[in-house]
Amino acid sequence: MPEPARPRRRFDPGSVVTGLFFLTAAGIFLAGGLSGEPVTAAGILVPALLIGLGLMGIVRILTRSRRH
Repeated sequence: MPEPARPRRRFDPGSVVTGLFFLTAAGIFLAGGLSGEPVTAAGILVPALLIGLGLMGIVRILTRSRRH
């Protein structure tokens, strides 16, 4: 018996931005862990993470409103 066709998914740019953001954050933490010294100061990293999360939220809201 053939399997039922799955509905085609739309491209979600918010997922791409989110994935790239978390890969970058993971790379920074990995580089700091492997080198034994912090790559960036915590005073820079924490605001950068919060700004990045805010930008991801804005992209998700804008792309969601376009789809509906």
